[in-house]
Amino acid sequence: MSIPTTAEAAEIIARAAGGTVVDIQRQLRWRPTWFAEVERDGEVLGMVLRGDRTDSEAFPLHHEYTFHRLMEEHGLPVPHVYGFIETPGFLDCVLMAKVPGQAEFQNTSEADRDQVVDEYVEQLAVLHSLDPQVFIDAGIDHPRPGEDPAMAGHRHMISRYRERKVRPDPFSEFCIGWHLRHLPSANGRLAPGVWDSGQFMHDNGHLVAIIDLEFGHVGDPLEDLTIWRMRDTLLGFGDFAKIYSRYEHFTGKDIDLEAIKRHHFAACMGNGLQFGAAWRDPLPETDVMNIMQWSSETNLMATDFLGEYLGLDLPTLTPPPALETRHDTVARQLVRGLGSVKVDDREAQHELRLAFRMARHLQRRSEIGAALDEADIADVAALLGRRPTDWFAAERELEQFVLADATVGKYDEPLTVLFHQRNQRLHMALGSAGSTMVRHYQCQRFDGAPSHIVQF
Repeated sequence: MSIPTTAEAAEIIARAAGGTVVDIQRQLRWRPTWFAEVERDGEVLGMVLRGDRTDSEAFPLHHEYTFHRLMEEHGLPVPHVYGFIETPGFLDCVLMAKVPGQAEFQNTSEADRDQVVDEYVEQLAVLHSLDPQVFIDAGIDHPRPGEDPAMAGHRHMISRYRERKVRPDPFSEFCIGWHLRHLPSANGRLAPGVWDSGQFMHDNGHLVAIIDLEFGHVGDPLEDLTIWRMRDTLLGFGDFAKIYSRYEHFTGKDIDLEAIKRHHFAACMGNGLQFGAAWRDPLPETDVMNIMQWSSETNLMATDFLGEYLGLDLPTLTPPPALETRHDTVARQLVRGLGSVKVDDREAQHELRLAFRMARHLQRRSEIGAALDEADIADVAALLGRRPTDWFAAERELEQFVLADATVGKYDEPLTVLFHQRNQRLHMALGSAGSTMVRHYQCQRFDGAPSHIVQF
Protein backbone atom coordinates (compact mmCIF):
# COMPACT_ATOMS: atom_id res chain seq x y z
CA MET A 1 0.00 0.00 0.00
CA SER A 2 1.27 3.46 -0.85
CA ILE A 3 1.62 6.50 1.40
CA PRO A 4 -0.80 9.28 0.43
CA THR A 5 0.60 12.60 -0.71
CA THR A 6 -0.40 15.52 1.46
CA ALA A 7 -3.06 16.48 -1.09
CA GLU A 8 -4.42 12.92 -1.07
CA ALA A 9 -4.38 12.90 2.74
CA ALA A 10 -6.46 16.08 2.69
CA GLU A 11 -9.04 14.36 0.49
CA ILE A 12 -9.14 11.36 2.84
CA ILE A 13 -9.72 13.62 5.85
CA ALA A 14 -12.37 15.69 4.07
CA ARG A 15 -14.37 12.59 3.11
CA ALA A 16 -14.09 11.02 6.55
CA ALA A 17 -14.79 14.19 8.51
CA GLY A 18 -17.48 15.59 6.23
CA GLY A 19 -15.81 18.97 6.12
CA THR A 20 -13.32 21.14 4.26
CA VAL A 21 -9.60 20.93 4.97
CA VAL A 22 -8.37 24.51 5.27
CA ASP A 23 -4.80 23.66 6.30
CA ILE A 24 -2.75 20.46 6.41
CA GLN A 25 0.89 19.58 7.04
CA ARG A 26 2.60 16.23 7.08
CA GLN A 27 4.64 15.72 10.22
CA LEU A 28 8.34 15.30 9.60
CA ARG A 29 8.64 11.94 11.30
CA TRP A 30 9.11 8.34 10.33
CA ARG A 31 5.43 7.37 10.61
CA PRO A 32 2.96 8.89 8.09
CA THR A 33 1.01 11.49 10.10
CA TRP A 34 -0.77 14.70 9.08
CA PHE A 35 -2.06 17.58 11.22
CA ALA A 36 -5.04 19.32 9.66
CA GLU A 37 -7.51 22.12 10.31
CA VAL A 38 -10.99 21.11 9.15
CA GLU A 39 -13.96 23.42 8.76
CA ARG A 40 -17.21 21.65 9.52
CA ASP A 41 -20.60 23.17 10.31
CA GLY A 42 -19.06 26.60 10.76
CA GLU A 43 -16.43 25.36 13.21
CA VAL A 44 -12.71 24.76 12.61
CA LEU A 45 -11.49 21.54 14.21
CA GLY A 46 -7.93 20.31 14.63
CA MET A 47 -7.53 16.73 13.43
CA VAL A 48 -4.74 14.18 13.10
CA LEU A 49 -4.59 11.54 10.38
CA ARG A 50 -2.33 8.79 11.66
CA GLY A 51 -1.18 6.25 9.11
CA ASP A 52 -0.14 2.66 9.53
CA ARG A 53 3.52 1.82 9.91
CA THR A 54 5.27 0.93 6.67
CA ASP A 55 8.29 -1.06 7.81
CA SER A 56 8.12 -1.97 11.50
CA GLU A 57 4.62 -2.83 12.65
CA ALA A 58 4.14 -3.57 16.34
CA PHE A 59 0.45 -4.48 16.35
CA PRO A 60 -1.87 -3.92 13.37
CA LEU A 61 -3.29 -0.40 13.12
CA HIS A 62 -6.85 -1.59 13.75
CA HIS A 63 -5.62 -3.15 17.01
CA GLU A 64 -4.21 0.25 18.02
CA TYR A 65 -7.49 1.93 17.06
CA THR A 66 -9.53 -0.55 19.11
CA PHE A 67 -7.36 -0.09 22.20
CA HIS A 68 -7.55 3.70 21.81
CA ARG A 69 -11.35 3.59 21.40
CA LEU A 70 -11.77 1.44 24.50
CA MET A 71 -9.68 3.84 26.57
CA GLU A 72 -11.85 6.71 25.39
CA GLU A 73 -15.06 4.81 26.15
CA HIS A 74 -13.83 4.23 29.71
CA GLY A 75 -13.24 7.93 30.27
CA LEU A 76 -9.47 8.00 30.09
CA PRO A 77 -7.89 11.18 28.70
CA VAL A 78 -7.04 10.31 25.10
CA PRO A 79 -7.65 12.22 21.86
CA HIS A 80 -11.16 11.65 20.53
CA VAL A 81 -11.12 9.13 17.68
CA TYR A 82 -13.41 9.88 14.75
CA GLY A 83 -12.88 6.51 13.14
CA PHE A 84 -10.79 3.95 11.34
CA ILE A 85 -10.33 4.67 7.64
CA GLU A 86 -9.75 2.07 4.96
CA THR A 87 -8.81 3.72 1.67
CA PRO A 88 -8.19 1.38 -1.30
CA GLY A 89 -4.66 1.71 -2.62
CA PHE A 90 -3.38 3.63 0.42
CA LEU A 91 -2.31 2.86 3.95
CA ASP A 92 -5.07 2.41 6.47
CA CYS A 93 -5.39 5.39 8.81
CA VAL A 94 -7.01 6.54 12.04
CA LEU A 95 -8.60 9.98 12.24
CA MET A 96 -8.52 11.60 15.66
CA ALA A 97 -8.77 14.99 17.32
CA LYS A 98 -5.69 17.13 17.68
CA VAL A 99 -5.11 18.00 21.33
CA PRO A 100 -3.38 21.11 22.71
CA GLY A 101 -0.17 21.26 24.67
CA GLN A 102 3.32 19.81 24.34
CA ALA A 103 4.93 16.42 24.82
CA GLU A 104 8.21 17.79 26.21
CA PHE A 105 8.88 19.97 29.25
CA GLN A 106 10.47 23.04 27.72
CA ASN A 107 9.65 26.16 29.72
CA THR A 108 7.92 23.97 32.33
CA SER A 109 8.70 24.41 36.00
CA GLU A 110 9.75 21.40 38.06
CA ALA A 111 6.58 21.72 40.13
CA ASP A 112 4.37 21.70 37.02
CA ARG A 113 6.29 18.78 35.57
CA ASP A 114 5.82 16.77 38.76
CA GLN A 115 2.12 17.59 38.75
CA VAL A 116 1.72 16.44 35.14
CA VAL A 117 3.66 13.23 35.77
CA ASP A 118 1.61 12.58 38.90
CA GLU A 119 -1.63 12.95 36.92
CA TYR A 120 -0.26 10.62 34.24
CA VAL A 121 0.67 7.96 36.82
CA GLU A 122 -2.81 8.27 38.32
CA GLN A 123 -4.38 7.65 34.90
CA LEU A 124 -2.15 4.60 34.40
CA ALA A 125 -3.48 3.29 37.70
CA VAL A 126 -7.05 3.90 36.48
CA LEU A 127 -6.32 2.05 33.23
CA HIS A 128 -4.82 -0.85 35.18
CA SER A 129 -7.98 -1.08 37.31
CA LEU A 130 -10.23 -1.74 34.30
CA ASP A 131 -11.62 -5.19 33.56
CA PRO A 132 -9.14 -6.78 31.15
CA GLN A 133 -11.82 -9.09 29.79
CA VAL A 134 -13.51 -6.15 28.06
CA PHE A 135 -10.31 -5.54 26.09
CA ILE A 136 -9.78 -9.24 25.43
CA ASP A 137 -13.34 -9.63 24.12
CA ALA A 138 -12.69 -6.71 21.73
CA GLY A 139 -9.74 -8.58 20.21
CA ILE A 140 -6.86 -6.94 22.06
CA ASP A 141 -3.71 -9.06 22.30
CA HIS A 142 -3.48 -10.91 25.62
CA PRO A 143 -1.72 -13.85 27.27
CA ARG A 144 -2.12 -17.25 25.66
CA PRO A 145 -3.61 -20.09 27.74
CA GLY A 146 -1.14 -20.97 30.47
CA GLU A 147 1.17 -18.05 29.62
CA ASP A 148 2.37 -15.72 32.35
CA PRO A 149 0.81 -12.29 31.64
CA ALA A 150 4.25 -10.74 32.01
CA MET A 151 5.30 -12.45 28.78
CA ALA A 152 2.42 -11.41 26.51
CA GLY A 153 4.00 -8.31 24.99
CA HIS A 154 7.55 -9.65 25.00
CA ARG A 155 6.46 -12.89 23.35
CA HIS A 156 4.79 -10.87 20.61
CA MET A 157 7.93 -8.81 19.97
CA ILE A 158 10.17 -11.86 19.83
CA SER A 159 7.76 -13.55 17.44
CA ARG A 160 7.66 -10.54 15.12
CA TYR A 161 11.48 -10.37 15.22
CA ARG A 162 11.73 -14.01 14.21
CA GLU A 163 9.29 -13.50 11.33
CA ARG A 164 11.27 -10.58 9.89
CA LYS A 165 14.87 -11.51 10.66
CA VAL A 166 16.97 -11.27 7.49
CA ARG A 167 20.58 -11.80 8.64
CA PRO A 168 22.65 -12.67 11.73
CA ASP A 169 21.95 -10.49 14.77
CA PRO A 170 24.08 -11.82 17.63
CA PHE A 171 23.22 -9.07 20.11
CA SER A 172 19.46 -9.53 19.79
CA GLU A 173 19.91 -13.29 20.18
CA PHE A 174 22.02 -12.72 23.29
CA CYS A 175 19.33 -10.44 24.74
CA ILE A 176 16.57 -12.94 23.99
CA GLY A 177 18.56 -15.73 25.62
CA TRP A 178 19.19 -13.69 28.78
CA HIS A 179 15.58 -12.54 28.87
CA LEU A 180 14.18 -16.07 28.57
CA ARG A 181 16.39 -17.18 31.47
CA HIS A 182 15.27 -14.20 33.59
CA LEU A 183 11.58 -13.95 32.82
CA PRO A 184 9.52 -11.46 34.80
CA SER A 185 6.51 -12.88 36.59
CA ALA A 186 3.17 -11.07 36.82
CA ASN A 187 2.29 -12.86 40.08
CA GLY A 188 -1.41 -12.65 39.28
CA ARG A 189 -1.37 -9.16 37.78
CA LEU A 190 -3.40 -8.78 34.58
CA ALA A 191 -4.57 -5.49 33.11
CA PRO A 192 -4.72 -3.40 29.96
CA GLY A 193 -1.62 -1.26 29.60
CA VAL A 194 -0.08 1.17 27.12
CA TRP A 195 3.39 -0.48 27.36
CA ASP A 196 5.15 2.26 25.32
CA SER A 197 4.70 4.59 28.28
CA GLY A 198 5.62 8.21 28.88
CA GLN A 199 3.83 9.58 25.81
CA PHE A 200 1.33 12.28 26.68
CA MET A 201 0.42 15.91 26.05
CA HIS A 202 0.25 18.50 28.82
CA ASP A 203 -0.70 22.15 29.05
CA ASN A 204 -0.73 24.77 31.83
CA GLY A 205 0.68 22.33 34.37
CA HIS A 206 -1.84 19.53 33.78
CA LEU A 207 -2.16 16.36 31.77
CA VAL A 208 -4.22 16.79 28.60
CA ALA A 209 -4.13 13.40 26.88
CA ILE A 210 -2.31 10.08 26.70
CA ILE A 211 -1.14 9.55 23.11
CA ASP A 212 0.51 6.95 20.83
CA LEU A 213 -1.26 3.77 21.94
CA GLU A 214 0.10 1.42 19.28
CA PHE A 215 1.64 -0.97 21.83
CA GLY A 216 -1.44 -1.23 24.03
CA HIS A 217 -2.34 -4.78 25.04
CA VAL A 218 -3.41 -6.87 28.03
CA GLY A 219 -0.56 -8.14 30.19
CA ASP A 220 1.41 -7.24 33.29
CA PRO A 221 0.60 -3.61 34.18
CA LEU A 222 4.13 -3.13 35.54
CA GLU A 223 5.33 -2.98 31.92
CA ASP A 224 3.96 0.57 31.98
CA LEU A 225 6.55 1.53 34.59
CA THR A 226 9.50 0.60 32.39
CA ILE A 227 9.68 1.93 28.84
CA TRP A 228 9.50 5.55 29.89
CA ARG A 229 12.73 5.06 31.83
CA MET A 230 14.36 5.19 28.37
CA ARG A 231 12.26 8.15 27.20
CA ASP A 232 13.25 9.93 30.44
CA THR A 233 16.81 10.35 29.16
CA LEU A 234 15.52 12.99 26.72
CA LEU A 235 12.38 14.30 28.42
CA GLY A 236 13.25 14.18 32.12
CA PHE A 237 10.22 12.91 34.06
CA GLY A 238 11.83 13.16 37.49
CA ASP A 239 13.06 10.58 40.00
CA PHE A 240 11.61 7.18 39.12
CA ALA A 241 11.83 5.99 42.71
CA LYS A 242 9.34 8.75 43.56
CA ILE A 243 7.23 7.96 40.50
CA TYR A 244 7.01 4.33 41.58
CA SER A 245 6.03 5.42 45.07
CA ARG A 246 3.18 7.47 43.62
CA TYR A 247 2.03 4.46 41.60
CA GLU A 248 1.92 2.45 44.82
CA HIS A 249 -0.15 5.25 46.39
CA PHE A 250 -2.68 5.28 43.54
CA THR A 251 -3.01 1.48 43.30
CA GLY A 252 -2.67 0.65 46.99
CA LYS A 253 -0.23 -2.13 46.05
CA ASP A 254 3.51 -2.54 46.44
CA ILE A 255 5.43 -2.71 43.19
CA ASP A 256 7.60 -5.70 42.28
CA LEU A 257 10.93 -4.02 41.55
CA GLU A 258 12.55 -7.23 40.31
CA ALA A 259 9.80 -7.67 37.72
CA ILE A 260 10.22 -4.02 36.71
CA LYS A 261 13.96 -4.53 36.21
CA ARG A 262 13.37 -7.51 33.94
CA HIS A 263 10.65 -5.69 32.00
CA HIS A 264 13.07 -2.77 31.62
CA PHE A 265 15.72 -4.98 30.07
CA ALA A 266 13.19 -6.48 27.66
CA ALA A 267 12.08 -2.95 26.75
CA CYS A 268 15.67 -1.91 26.06
CA MET A 269 16.15 -4.76 23.61
CA GLY A 270 12.79 -3.99 21.98
CA ASN A 271 13.99 -1.49 19.36
CA GLY A 272 16.56 -3.97 18.11
CA LEU A 273 13.84 -6.59 17.75
CA GLN A 274 11.31 -4.29 16.14
CA PHE A 275 13.54 -2.31 13.80
CA GLY A 276 16.35 -4.76 13.02
CA ALA A 277 14.91 -5.88 9.70
CA ALA A 278 13.90 -2.32 8.79
CA TRP A 279 17.42 -0.90 8.85
CA ARG A 280 19.10 -4.03 7.50
CA ASP A 281 16.69 -4.32 4.55
CA PRO A 282 14.98 -0.90 4.33
CA LEU A 283 12.03 0.17 2.22
CA PRO A 284 12.39 3.33 0.10
CA GLU A 285 10.62 5.40 2.77
CA THR A 286 12.58 3.98 5.74
CA ASP A 287 14.41 6.58 7.83
CA VAL A 288 17.49 4.40 8.17
CA MET A 289 19.57 6.72 10.36
CA ASN A 290 16.74 7.39 12.79
CA ILE A 291 16.14 3.68 13.25
CA MET A 292 19.84 2.92 13.54
CA GLN A 293 20.27 5.62 16.18
CA TRP A 294 17.24 4.47 18.20
CA SER A 295 18.35 0.85 18.10
CA SER A 296 21.97 1.64 18.92
CA GLU A 297 20.98 3.91 21.82
CA THR A 298 18.63 1.39 23.43
CA ASN A 299 21.06 -1.49 22.81
CA LEU A 300 23.56 0.49 24.87
CA MET A 301 20.88 0.96 27.53
CA ALA A 302 20.47 -2.82 27.60
CA THR A 303 24.17 -3.45 28.24
CA ASP A 304 24.23 -0.55 30.72
CA PHE A 305 21.51 -2.36 32.65
CA LEU A 306 23.24 -5.74 32.49
CA GLY A 307 26.41 -4.12 33.78
CA GLU A 308 24.49 -2.80 36.78
CA TYR A 309 22.50 -6.01 37.31
CA LEU A 310 25.55 -8.30 37.04
CA GLY A 311 27.87 -5.96 38.96
CA LEU A 312 30.25 -5.40 36.06
CA ASP A 313 32.54 -2.44 35.48
CA LEU A 314 31.83 -1.82 31.81
CA PRO A 315 34.48 -0.02 29.75
CA THR A 316 33.85 3.30 28.02
CA LEU A 317 35.64 3.36 24.68
CA THR A 318 37.11 6.32 22.84
CA PRO A 319 36.85 6.66 19.06
CA PRO A 320 39.94 5.69 17.07
CA PRO A 321 41.80 8.41 15.16
CA ALA A 322 40.34 9.26 11.76
CA LEU A 323 42.00 7.54 8.82
CA GLU A 324 42.91 9.73 5.85
CA THR A 325 41.63 8.31 2.56
CA ARG A 326 41.83 9.39 -1.06
CA HIS A 327 38.08 10.06 -1.24
CA ASP A 328 37.89 12.40 1.79
CA THR A 329 37.50 15.47 -0.41
CA VAL A 330 34.46 14.06 -2.18
CA ALA A 331 32.90 12.89 1.10
CA ARG A 332 33.34 16.31 2.69
CA GLN A 333 31.91 18.02 -0.36
CA LEU A 334 28.88 15.71 -0.41
CA VAL A 335 28.16 16.34 3.28
CA ARG A 336 28.68 20.08 2.83
CA GLY A 337 26.41 20.18 -0.19
CA LEU A 338 23.55 18.21 1.35
CA GLY A 339 23.80 20.26 4.54
CA SER A 340 23.64 23.60 2.76
CA VAL A 341 20.81 23.04 0.26
CA LYS A 342 17.63 24.87 1.26
CA VAL A 343 14.24 24.45 -0.38
CA ASP A 344 10.86 25.94 0.47
CA ASP A 345 9.01 22.62 0.57
CA ARG A 346 9.10 21.24 4.15
CA GLU A 347 8.86 17.61 3.08
CA ALA A 348 11.62 17.98 0.46
CA GLN A 349 13.83 19.74 3.03
CA HIS A 350 13.23 16.85 5.42
CA GLU A 351 14.27 14.33 2.77
CA LEU A 352 17.46 16.33 2.20
CA ARG A 353 18.13 16.22 5.93
CA LEU A 354 17.79 12.43 5.93
CA ALA A 355 20.20 12.17 3.00
CA PHE A 356 22.65 14.47 4.82
CA ARG A 357 22.62 12.24 7.89
CA MET A 358 23.27 9.13 5.80
CA ALA A 359 26.14 10.85 3.99
CA ARG A 360 27.64 12.01 7.28
CA HIS A 361 27.41 8.45 8.64
CA LEU A 362 29.21 7.09 5.57
CA GLN A 363 31.84 9.80 5.92
CA ARG A 364 32.45 8.78 9.54
CA ARG A 365 32.58 5.12 8.57
CA SER A 366 35.23 6.06 6.02
CA GLU A 367 37.25 7.74 8.77
CA ILE A 368 37.03 5.12 11.53
CA GLY A 369 35.06 2.15 10.16
CA ALA A 370 38.06 -0.05 9.37
CA ALA A 371 39.43 0.37 12.90
CA LEU A 372 36.02 -0.34 14.44
CA ASP A 373 35.58 -3.49 12.35
CA GLU A 374 39.05 -4.69 13.28
CA ALA A 375 38.30 -4.18 16.98
CA ASP A 376 35.01 -6.11 16.62
CA ILE A 377 36.80 -8.99 14.94
CA ALA A 378 39.53 -8.98 17.61
CA ASP A 379 36.90 -9.22 20.38
CA VAL A 380 35.27 -12.21 18.70
CA ALA A 381 38.64 -13.83 18.08
CA ALA A 382 39.51 -13.51 21.78
CA LEU A 383 36.20 -15.15 22.69
CA LEU A 384 36.37 -17.99 20.15
CA GLY A 385 40.11 -18.63 20.25
CA ARG A 386 40.30 -18.25 16.47
CA ARG A 387 40.11 -15.31 14.12
CA PRO A 388 37.13 -15.06 11.73
CA THR A 389 38.05 -14.21 8.17
CA ASP A 390 36.17 -10.89 8.12
CA TRP A 391 33.52 -8.84 9.95
CA PHE A 392 30.62 -10.72 8.39
CA ALA A 393 32.11 -14.07 9.37
CA ALA A 394 32.63 -12.73 12.89
CA GLU A 395 28.96 -11.75 13.00
CA ARG A 396 27.84 -15.24 11.96
CA GLU A 397 30.23 -17.08 14.28
CA LEU A 398 29.39 -14.83 17.22
CA GLU A 399 25.69 -15.53 16.76
CA GLN A 400 26.39 -19.28 16.68
CA PHE A 401 28.34 -18.95 19.92
CA VAL A 402 25.56 -16.93 21.54
CA LEU A 403 22.86 -19.42 20.49
CA ALA A 404 24.89 -22.32 21.88
CA ASP A 405 25.03 -20.54 25.27
CA ALA A 406 21.48 -19.15 25.17
CA THR A 407 19.91 -21.63 27.58
CA VAL A 408 22.95 -21.82 29.88
CA GLY A 409 24.34 -18.33 30.34
CA LYS A 410 27.84 -19.49 31.15
CA TYR A 411 29.30 -16.57 29.22
CA ASP A 412 26.88 -13.83 30.27
CA GLU A 413 29.57 -11.63 31.81
CA PRO A 414 32.18 -11.70 29.01
CA LEU A 415 29.42 -11.40 26.40
CA THR A 416 27.97 -8.38 28.16
CA VAL A 417 31.36 -6.67 28.05
CA LEU A 418 31.91 -7.70 24.43
CA PHE A 419 28.52 -6.44 23.30
CA HIS A 420 28.83 -3.22 25.27
CA GLN A 421 32.01 -2.52 23.34
CA ARG A 422 30.44 -3.46 20.01
CA ASN A 423 27.38 -1.30 20.75
CA GLN A 424 29.63 1.67 21.51
CA ARG A 425 31.53 1.20 18.25
CA LEU A 426 28.31 1.14 16.26
CA HIS A 427 27.14 4.27 18.05
CA MET A 428 30.31 6.28 17.54
CA ALA A 429 30.07 5.86 13.75
CA LEU A 430 26.50 7.13 13.41
CA GLY A 431 27.61 10.71 12.80
CA SER A 432 30.45 13.14 13.14
CA ALA A 433 32.49 13.21 16.33
CA GLY A 434 30.79 15.27 19.03
CA SER A 435 27.38 15.36 17.30
CA THR A 436 24.09 14.46 18.97
CA MET A 437 23.93 11.34 16.77
CA VAL A 438 26.88 9.86 18.66
CA ARG A 439 25.78 10.90 22.14
CA HIS A 440 24.57 8.20 24.55
CA TYR A 441 22.21 8.95 27.45
CA GLN A 442 22.29 6.40 30.23
CA CYS A 443 18.98 5.57 31.93
CA GLN A 444 18.40 6.23 35.61
CA ARG A 445 20.00 3.37 37.51
CA PHE A 446 17.94 1.24 39.85
CA ASP A 447 20.58 1.42 42.58
CA GLY A 448 20.46 5.22 42.69
CA ALA A 449 24.02 5.69 41.44
CA PRO A 450 24.47 8.60 39.02
CA SER A 451 23.93 8.05 35.32
CA HIS A 452 25.94 9.87 32.70
CA ILE A 453 25.85 11.25 29.19
CA VAL A 454 28.58 9.67 27.07
CA GLN A 455 29.77 11.77 24.13
CA PHE A 456 31.73 9.90 21.49
